[in-house]
Parts: sequence; C-alpha cells; structure tokens
Amino acid sequence: MARKILGIDPGSRHTGYAVLTIEGTRYSSDVFGVLRMDKMESQTDRLQYIFEEVTAIIKDQQPDECAVETPIYGVDPLAMLKLGRAQAAAILAITNQKLPVEEYYPKAVKKAITGNGNASKKQVAFMLKRMMNLPEEKIGNDATDALAVAWCHHTKSGLSTPATGKKPSHQNNRKSSWAAFVQDNPDRIKKH
Repeated sequence: MARKILGIDPGSRHTGYAVLTIEGTRYSSDVFGVLRMDKMESQTDRLQYIFEEVTAIIKDQQPDECAVETPIYGVDPLAMLKLGRAQAAAILAITNQKLPVEEYYPKAVKKAITGNGNASKKQVAFMLKRMMNLPEEKIGNDATDALAVAWCHHTKSGLSTPATGKKPSHQNNRKSSWAAFVQDNPDRIKKH
C-alpha cells in the first residue's frame, strides 16, 4: 500500500507544497505547487490563505504524514516573524486535520538528499530528480524544497523499506543517506 507524505516549505509570499508517494522502493510526486500570496497586502489574509489551502490539499490528497521546513535565524527579525507565522498557519492546518507533523531544519533536509547540509538548491533538485520518478515538467524552487522536506521526513522516520527491511541511515551516521540509498537500491541508479 502506498504511503503519502505532504511536505511544506512555508513562506509569507510563496509557500511550496509537494506530496511524496512511496510504493515499495518506488518514489514519485505528481502533486506539487506553490501557494502565491504576492498580491495580498494583509499578512492576516496570507495566513488565512495558507491555512485554507493546506487544509484543502490534505482533504484532497489524504496524506499519511506531514513535514514542514523550519525557518532559520536571519538578519531581519521581521522577516523571521513572518516566516514563523506562515509555518504556524501550515502546522495548524495539518494538526486540525489530526495528522502527525514533523519539522526539519534546512541543513537536515539538504543532508538527507545530498549527504551535504550545505548543498545548493540546484544540487538538491538534481538529486531529487535522479532518485525519483518525477514528471517532465519543471518543478519550481518552492515546490522542490517542499518535496525535499517530504523526502527528509521519509529518511528520518525510521520506517523500514519493504524491499530491504533496513532502516534509513540517520543523519549522524557516517554513511550518508544518499550512499545508503545507492547501496539499498542499485537497480534505481542510471549508468551512463
């Protein structure tokens, strides 16, 4: 049976979302996008929009679990406050639907995908495309970040994969999650 994880990359102007579907050792994402609030002047309207749209996505997609990226400290305290509020609106939408939710820092997300907590967005997007069956259309940065958050949650959840019976590597293990993926899934690696 397929397992679905909703990943959210919260932002006060753009909030990315993606649903990671896991079926055995097959990973895909056909549901992703960006909630755009550029034209909304009111911060409260933006928060209400995030809450309502995340609720609608959950009702439509019926994910099993959710993961949200945690904002990190920045130079501008007001920007951090806005990001924190956007994250809170998404988390409230999730918990209101009685779903479990976990938070992940950006470095943990990057490390789960590439093995390097300082990887660039481009490197993360490249690795996701290599590891997953993604649609041909381009996935925007915010949606890619949300998919990366969902993947991070999958690797950190401690659940065994049906094919291997092994738990994914923890971020503190010497072996990176990418190396573990390659070892556990040699059939999924393309050779040139």
